[in-house]
Amino acid sequence: MKKIGKITVLITTILVLMLLAGCGGGNPPAGQEAPGEQGNGNGQPTAPPVEITVSAAASLTDVMEEIKGLYEEKSGNTLMMNYGSSGALQQQIEEGAPVDVFISAAQKQMDTLQEKGLIDEESRIDLLENAVVLIVPADGANEDITDFQSLAADSVVNLAIGEPESVPAGRYAKEILTALELWDALEAEEKLIFGKDVRQVLTYVERGDVDAGIVYMTDALSSDQVKVVAPAPAGSHTPVTYPVAIVKGCAEQEAAEDFMAFLQSEEAAAVFDKHGFTFIAGK
Repeated sequence: MKKIGKITVLITTILVLMLLAGCGGGNPPAGQEAPGEQGNGNGQPTAPPVEITVSAAASLTDVMEEIKGLYEEKSGNTLMMNYGSSGALQQQIEEGAPVDVFISAAQKQMDTLQEKGLIDEESRIDLLENAVVLIVPADGANEDITDFQSLAADSVVNLAIGEPESVPAGRYAKEILTALELWDALEAEEKLIFGKDVRQVLTYVERGDVDAGIVYMTDALSSDQVKVVAPAPAGSHTPVTYPVAIVKGCAEQEAAEDFMAFLQSEEAAAVFDKHGFTFIAGK
């Protein structure tokens, strides 16, 4: 009888332990999330990380790579960056490319997308401003190039600018050269070398392939292989403004809104300022 009693006690203990385990439901300890979930710091699960596709003007490459790192660390989301001329990026969106957020280097491309109903108008803001400058190679530069007017000198063989029809920096360059009455002569003498985006123009000058180039101030500051000769004369071109907006029907609306908010934060503003941009969001 004593043996039977011990067996009964053992069986009862096992049953109790099994019941207790079942009541736990496999839940993690308090303060921990189940696998695959993130917490918001208050013990409540938040949405899992997502991937956001951002198409940004080529002139934003360096600063957006830094912004990307900060945002990914802060949010847990992943940014897939797509850089290029604003005109090319606009065309990609028109053709249905899966883009969540678009940052243009000019209003023209954003205006066109808005007219076609391809961006969320309410999300659109002006984010940054930039300046346009004339640059030459840091070594072996043509000493005759001292300002924009000196581009008319016979010793100047070529000048690199972005393609005016698709590259905002090229359009600004054409406006400047036209205002200074230099465009017709440079074009007639076939001195103009066109780049697919502003970074290609910068590369041409860095390598000494051209006598000079017209780029944004921020591009010039990013390279120690070029030097700034002169800023564009005041009033010679339309303001260089970078608008940003969420693309209509984007796959990750909530995450896109979160990223837009980050772009307008003080943390992002400090990074933009460090790279030479003028932060104007909210102003």
